[in-house]
Amino acid sequence: MLKKANYYIILFTTTTLLVAGCQNYKATLVENNKAMPATFNGGTDTLTIATLPVKSFFADANLVTLIDSALLANPDMLTALQRVEAARANVRGAAARLLPQINATARAGVEKYGDYTQNGVGNYDTNFSNNINSDQKIPNPVPDYFLGFQSSWEVDLWGKLGATKKAAYLRFLASQSGQRLVVTSLAAEIAKAYYQLLALDTELRIIKKNTVLQEKALEIVKIQKLGGRATELAVQQFLAQLLRTRAMESLTRQQVKEAENELSFLTGKFGGTIPRDTSIMSAKLPDAVKVGIPSQLLLNRPDIQTAELELAAANADIQAARKAFLPSLTLTPYVGYNAFKAGLLFDPGSFTYGILGGLTAPIFNRNALKADLNRSIAESKIAVYNYQKNILAGYREVSNGLNAIENYGQYYELKQQELTSLTNALSVANDLYVVGRANYLEIITAQQSVLQAELDMANTRRDMFLSSINLYQAVGGGWR
Repeated sequence: MLKKANYYIILFTTTTLLVAGCQNYKATLVENNKAMPATFNGGTDTLTIATLPVKSFFADANLVTLIDSALLANPDMLTALQRVEAARANVRGAAARLLPQINATARAGVEKYGDYTQNGVGNYDTNFSNNINSDQKIPNPVPDYFLGFQSSWEVDLWGKLGATKKAAYLRFLASQSGQRLVVTSLAAEIAKAYYQLLALDTELRIIKKNTVLQEKALEIVKIQKLGGRATELAVQQFLAQLLRTRAMESLTRQQVKEAENELSFLTGKFGGTIPRDTSIMSAKLPDAVKVGIPSQLLLNRPDIQTAELELAAANADIQAARKAFLPSLTLTPYVGYNAFKAGLLFDPGSFTYGILGGLTAPIFNRNALKADLNRSIAESKIAVYNYQKNILAGYREVSNGLNAIENYGQYYELKQQELTSLTNALSVANDLYVVGRANYLEIITAQQSVLQAELDMANTRRDMFLSSINLYQAVGGGWR
């Protein structure tokens, strides 16, 4: 009867633990519901430039060499690689928790039992037994020596540890996508800095050319002053214009140096001259681009891939946090030699082994588990919003890039026509000035307009390259 009562007590206790643990276990997870549009600006291209490697997209060999150098030496790139290694180690650690933990153990201790304790009385009485020999007599205090192996293994009954491993693996994949994102961003950043440098080189040549022209104009007006055909005011106006242009040259030289230093920094160097032999005006623009359909961003863009994997990892965290409410089974086997006399430790009679199994369920520490679950759910929602944000940003960047390529192309053609008109106007102004039908202010204005138009042409050409680079980056190109 007593055994039957004990059976019902154990059954009731186990059922209570299971019910208490299962109360907070639900299978619902946070999901993304952001649908992608069908096309970009009404386009229907299916072949995307994201599949083009850097060497195919950029025609400048010097630029490709700079990008290759950066991938080997850039600090951000090296840091991203180490994040991948750290995530890989986390996966190995999570996988190891699914296996038994086996430890080699050497333990020594001593304990003095009181005379009025169960062990104290039992040990004292045992020493008077005729069934033991002298080696089995228990000393007081009692030493304890153990040499062997001990293990602890939490059996993954509900898949809690498996969910933790899955989360770690997904974050490892996310770190790889993050590393590819660094590659894409780094390639784009170097390309932008490179073409900015070419534009500055072109600006410098334009300024130098106009400096020579303005110096000649100043000499002419000085001669005219000596002949009484010009005034000191005209001389000072031409001189001021020349000084302004020379000041622009000094400023542009500084910008060139800063651009060179920026490229050296990105490639992991301390400085030096950046190899380049192409003017921004004659550099080859990327061929006509196709960007594919918006849904391809989900496959191509590393930031969207990273956000998607982080979302999946956060959902795995939710699964692990919910399964933490369920009872856990832990087995603790051991095997080795145990004795209360050091000289008998390796005696065959000291060999011992055993196993202990324990089923535990959270009761009073449920608030901590609830807090961990709520944190996991909140982080999963954050991952959803970040995923949606990256999708929206990707679509916006591609749309902006497509429009920029078209509009900057039209702008450049109009600027070419404007420069032709201004150059013709300057030539006419010079002819009229020689015959006295135009004043010096018209010459100065015409020269300034031509200079500004040429600089605008160089900057517009640079913006055309930057638009192509931004579009290449926006569709996720550069890391393959």
